[in-house]
Amino acid sequence: MVKFLKYMLPLIIVFSIGTAHAERLENQVAVFSALEKITATIKNIEIPINETVSFGVFEVTPRVCYTRTAIELPQTTAFVEIDEVSTDKTKLNRIFTGWMFASSPGLHGVEHPVYDIWLVGCKSPIK
Repeated sequence: MVKFLKYMLPLIIVFSIGTAHAERLENQVAVFSALEKITATIKNIEIPINETVSFGVFEVTPRVCYTRTAIELPQTTAFVEIDEVSTDKTKLNRIFTGWMFASSPGLHGVEHPVYDIWLVGCKSPIK
């Protein structure tokens, strides 16, 4: 066991020194683009964190929105909950809960027969 530690400890130290940690910035507002397919209208929607905004049949609630500092590679992520409101407006159906990535809108957006919505950014970093 002592021999193992003698050889492994320097390796552990070398690898732990060389690792970088990206600083994550928490923001107050999530920015989405939304498409209404019937009229081909695209709208930018700014939603404060933990507030709900309606778009078409959707109710969108971002829970967090993270970015990185300007000196790091861009990575914008948000945890979002999206509900679809029934036509008689009495029921909500949760159609999406999860992380959206601005760098991959085609993979992490919500597609609907009439409406699409995807994350494009964050605003107002919390100081």
